Order: sequence, then structure tokens, then C-alpha cells
Amino acid sequence: MFKQLDRYIARNVLSAMLVVQLLILGLDFIITYINDLSDVEGDYGAFQVLIYLLIRLPYRFYEYAPVGVLLGALLGLGAMASSNELTIMRAAGWSLVRIIWGVMKPLGLVILVTMATGELVAPHTEQFAASWRDQLQQGRGHVVTEDGGWQREGNSYYNFGSIQGDSTLINVNRYRFDGNRLVEATHADRATYHSGSWQLQDVSRTRFSDKGTVVNHEAQADWDTELKPALLKLIINKKESQSMVDLWRYGRYLNDQGLQASTTWLYFWQKLLQPAMLAGLVLVAASFIFGPLRTVAAGTRVFYGIITGLVFKYLQDLLAPASTIFGFSPIWAVLLPTALCFIIGLLMLRRTG
Repeated sequence: MFKQLDRYIARNVLSAMLVVQLLILGLDFIITYINDLSDVEGDYGAFQVLIYLLIRLPYRFYEYAPVGVLLGALLGLGAMASSNELTIMRAAGWSLVRIIWGVMKPLGLVILVTMATGELVAPHTEQFAASWRDQLQQGRGHVVTEDGGWQREGNSYYNFGSIQGDSTLINVNRYRFDGNRLVEATHADRATYHSGSWQLQDVSRTRFSDKGTVVNHEAQADWDTELKPALLKLIINKKESQSMVDLWRYGRYLNDQGLQASTTWLYFWQKLLQPAMLAGLVLVAASFIFGPLRTVAAGTRVFYGIITGLVFKYLQDLLAPASTIFGFSPIWAVLLPTALCFIIGLLMLRRTG
């Protein structure tokens, strides 16, 4: 009997989480598509925007997983509460702990799918989407993108647009200084890596002096640098979409260089502790159903669920820069909101008996 009821709870909760996730992704897709149409020009048209957003769906799924879990658990358990099914379970001898354990079991599947997406799929789709878009946008003189990254090497500062799976760099910009004076700016449409060395293609080089500026154009040029493709992938790709292994490697690299790495470590701890985060949100959802919101309408539960999710996110967003300003470890910016979810959930459930 217990197994049948466990399967019934799992089916209700999982189906609600799936519906909520699909609705959130669909709404986000439509809004983002309309917003990104402002970038349409040249080879990057409305259809390409659609393809770009479709490629990014795995990352968006991973990003919205906490909200989907929270609202899905609220709706799934709320529907069972509205039909008095939870009351019947308790009358049949099921304890509150046993019912919540039945809710936590399907969460394991959600965590497995979410973590696999975030670690194995999203990093590759995000990298491909960024490089593919940059290639199309090059046709309209696109140089610097919102993605990519900066890196210093000696007296030169580099800005990179994106990197492809074959280690081809898109949009390479180098700014060379003599003290505080800019003496040379170089832009290359792309850079390819062969036999341990880089070669720039479609190069435009501008030299600055007291007498004026001199601009030279070259079809190809050698690029002498210690930067390797593996490191550049860590620098260029968005930190929030990288895998835990890559975040760990890049965080260690920044620490070894004496550079600020709090943001990198923040994303690492967020990914590592996401299972605990999701469990905490489900516990809060269950406490709403069995606690103060057990008699209210479903719409009210959803409203409070959205408020809870926003408070959770904003608390993390506030603690992230605070860890840099006040010098405490980024892990606390993840642990404190998660611990708060468990404390609030357990306190409200304890009051219900």
C-alpha cells in the first residue's frame, strides 16, 4: 500500500513540476524572443534568433529549476489537499514526516535530471550558441559582445567574444599599453589554434603616437601568447553556465594568480549545493500546504510561492556581493538562504503537529 501511495504522490508532484517548468520556459522564451528581435540585422535574422533561443533551452531549464520545483510542489500538494487526499492519508495512519518523505523521493529524479543538464548539456549548448551568434553578427561589424571575457597578459589587455568547440576564437581584441598610454589596438575577426600556436585572421591594427594614428590591415598574423584554449574557454564562457569541474579549475587559477575569484566560487557552491537548495524549497512548499496556507485558494498559494522564490533569489543576490565587500566565503551566500528555507519549513511543520 505504501508503495502505491508513494507512486501516487510522486506522480502528482512530478506532473505539477513539469507543467510549471514548461509554462515558465514558454513564457520566458516568448518574452526573450520579442526582446532579442531588436538585434535582428544582416545574417542574424528573426529565424536565427529563434534557433539561438532553442539552443539555450537546456541552460534556461537549469536556471529555472528552483522556481519550477517550488511552485510545482505547491500546486501538486495543494491539489491533493483541496481534494482532502492528504487528510485521508493522515487519517489512515500516515504521519506528516512519512508524507513529506513521499514528496522528497521524486525530488531525487528532478535533482538527477537538473544536475545532468547543468553539468553535461548546458555548458556545451551555451558555448555553441554564443559562438554561432557571434559568427552571424560579424557580418555587421560586431566586435564586442555582452558575453566573452577579459584577460591581462603583461602590458596587454585582451577582450574575447566567444570560443567554438574546435578552439576557434571569435572577435579577438588586444589593447597594448606603455605605462598608462595606449600605444596599439588590434582587432581580429577570429583566431585559430594549430600545433601549439595561434594565428589571427582578418587583422586590423591601429598604432597610436604623438604624430597621429597608423592603421594596418593583414589577412593573417601570428599571435604570440601563453594563453591556451583550455584556459580561454574558462575565461570566455559565462561563469553561471560552466560545469562544477570548470568552475573549480578556474577558481583555483584565479587564486593562484592572486585575482578576485569570489564570483567564480559563488557559482561553484550554487551548483554543488543545489540538491540541498531544492530540498529546502520543497520543504517550504510542504509547510505551506500543511501549515498556514492549507485552507486558502490555489491562486493564493502560488502567489506566496512566487514571493518566497523571489525572496530566496534576492537574498542570494544580496549576499553574493556582500561576500566580496565584507570578505566572508561565498559558500555562506549559498548556505544561509538554504538553511533559512529548512529552518522556516521545519518550524511551520512543527506547529502543525
